[in-house]
Amino acid sequence: MLRRRFLKVAAAIFAAISGITVFKLVREEAEMVIESEGVVKLPEPRKTGEISVEEVINIRRSRRSYSGELISIKDISQLCWAAQGITEEAYGFRAAPSAGALYPLEIFLVVGNSELDAGIYQYSPSTHRLKLVKKGDHRRVLCEASLGQSAIEEGALCIVVTAIYERTTRKYGERGIRYVHMEAGHAAQNIYLQAEALGLGTVSIGAFYDDKVRDVLSVPEEYVPLYVMPVGHR
Repeated sequence: MLRRRFLKVAAAIFAAISGITVFKLVREEAEMVIESEGVVKLPEPRKTGEISVEEVINIRRSRRSYSGELISIKDISQLCWAAQGITEEAYGFRAAPSAGALYPLEIFLVVGNSELDAGIYQYSPSTHRLKLVKKGDHRRVLCEASLGQSAIEEGALCIVVTAIYERTTRKYGERGIRYVHMEAGHAAQNIYLQAEALGLGTVSIGAFYDDKVRDVLSVPEEYVPLYVMPVGHR
């Protein structure tokens, strides 16, 4: 505790002396803002809810059937925050633990039926924004890349959790591969619990062709897909 306080004070002193902004503090507004073409500023995520963590754990299920109702931008904001959002702004710590705070995960949304325009978006935790990767509804193509699992096409959107292993393995070597997988599991469980708390459902899917999923996302080979998680109203 004392060490953490000392580090915060030291960082503030350094910033004041040098004139450099050491940590960027980000405050979001209450509603979605289209800042520029392809960049979406998400609403500020809620930090309190109407259901306890115990209740959410108790009702959590893998859900493959959805009502077809569109997903709001506020719910999208919550899901992104639960997966990889910033929970301590001074140090950039995120909602899911990461070995060495190296954060190898990259989160993509394949959006079809929501308040967002259909398209593929990449989430930026540091700014709580979405960046458009490409336009259009790509759920069917993602479904085909995932052995035809219909939940992917029927969900209002799909969250694709990818990892850049080198961010972790350059420090931890081969052991870092395990740490990346552990972190992906933490993020996926957060998505599960947040979805349930919002009245949504999801399921974690691991059966897919890596190269085809990469093609859908238009990302290079260093991005390794680990989860495809369709999300929709229960």
